[in-house]
Amino acid sequence: MSSDIEQAKAEHPLGWNVPNINDLRSAIEHLKNFKGQYIETDRPVDPIAELAGVYRYIGAGGTVMRPTRIGPAMTFNKVKGYPNSRVLVGMMASRERVSLLLGAPTRELGMQMGKAVKTIIPPVTIDEKDAPCQEEVHRADDPNFDLRKLLPAPTNTEEDARPYFCMGLVLGSDPDEESNTDVTIHRLCVQSRDELSIFFAPGRHIDAYRQKAEAAGKPLPISIDMGLDPAIHIGACFEAPTTPFGFDELCVAGGLRGKPVELVDCVTVKQKAIARAEIVIEGEVLPNVRVAEDQNTHTGYAMPEFPGYTGPANPSLPVIKVTAVTMRHNAILQTLVGPGEEHVNLAGIPTEASIYNAVELALPGLLQNVYSHSSGGGKFLAILQIEKRVAGDDGTARQAALIALAVYREVKNIILVDEDVDLFDSDDVLWAMQTRYQGDTGTIVVPGITGHVLDPSQIPEYSPAIHAKGSTCKTIFDCTVPFALKEHFKRAQFRELDPRPFAPELFDEQ
Repeated sequence: MSSDIEQAKAEHPLGWNVPNINDLRSAIEHLKNFKGQYIETDRPVDPIAELAGVYRYIGAGGTVMRPTRIGPAMTFNKVKGYPNSRVLVGMMASRERVSLLLGAPTRELGMQMGKAVKTIIPPVTIDEKDAPCQEEVHRADDPNFDLRKLLPAPTNTEEDARPYFCMGLVLGSDPDEESNTDVTIHRLCVQSRDELSIFFAPGRHIDAYRQKAEAAGKPLPISIDMGLDPAIHIGACFEAPTTPFGFDELCVAGGLRGKPVELVDCVTVKQKAIARAEIVIEGEVLPNVRVAEDQNTHTGYAMPEFPGYTGPANPSLPVIKVTAVTMRHNAILQTLVGPGEEHVNLAGIPTEASIYNAVELALPGLLQNVYSHSSGGGKFLAILQIEKRVAGDDGTARQAALIALAVYREVKNIILVDEDVDLFDSDDVLWAMQTRYQGDTGTIVVPGITGHVLDPSQIPEYSPAIHAKGSTCKTIFDCTVPFALKEHFKRAQFRELDPRPFAPELFDEQ
């Protein structure tokens, strides 16, 4: 076994113990080797509100209303109304599980992802006969085609606008330069037998492609890829400036796995699909067509978003006309609970990587680690662990915080802590705030900065200082000890020893 591990390290460009994963099914089989990471149920479940309601207690975590917890990924093998379908939820709803799936240490995921984005491997196109995602083909021009009956898209709550595909990776290309490709996750609401609405958060590159196509009066061909190797999903969540306009995030997944992602030509549109996806929806974003997100239900709501609130239905969203659905035999539909820990990891770990790379480049050796905290959905709150080496680092630590705000525009608050504080332990971070922070000198505010439109407090009605929706005040909380006082703030030192012989039942050997 040890020789196999060393061989894996030697073959991977980053020297990781990379698990043998190339699609969702091999990822599930890998998790079965680890206690408490994956479960299945044969109890029938309703995809409308019940599935998410169950997983809320099993393992949703994140900003979901309590009670909730971090738990295993879960497959529902029997979905009411869909006798041939299975639904998986929570694949990456645990930082420990992401570590197992990628092969990188739990506490170093951000730093290791930072290395991966510098060690990219572009995707390759394979022949359709070798693409599992096209084992079954359902064309939308078939009079019996109905997306609503074919795939069990769930709702998170009973007030959702309609069922949503929450883990659909949308792949699109620049109309003027097809080699420029973007992959991003968007909320996709099922509107009819062959139509979806799509919500583009501001600044997404694929929306720029849509706008180019629309200006020319042309549709934008896309594929929506679901049920993937987790490395593809998490690699796709990098954003500018780490992945600039035209950068194909599938290259990051290649870097993570040490081998290229396989693509295949779509059946009905001029676009690529991820060859080992469980399900692919092919279609076109129509030019100059808009619909209200809740046009069928008039609930006034969309779905629960990562901050923990149910967002309002958007009154005018672009429309995807579906042309086909291709899938593997006995396909698994993958979803997430909107505000859950899965969003935290998908958004947060790439954020950590981007911040770490930028700060290390500008201020080598200062930043020890970064954590995009669960309370901000992996986006709003970043904790930076700093090691001050000279008196000048009192200011340099704050410079690191400014770099973090610059490199990831959706970060709202930064907490700076010293190297003796466990940034992954919220109690320890709050301890640092109570004993090492003075509000009048340790608070830096930067008002009137672009934030995130899904933060419900970032609206003019909330604060007269906010001039437009999505504008916010960003804050740095410096909870580090001044360099000259470090010795005065030395924590009580306990003896270092191995506790396992005294209470072996408390320590999991796995």
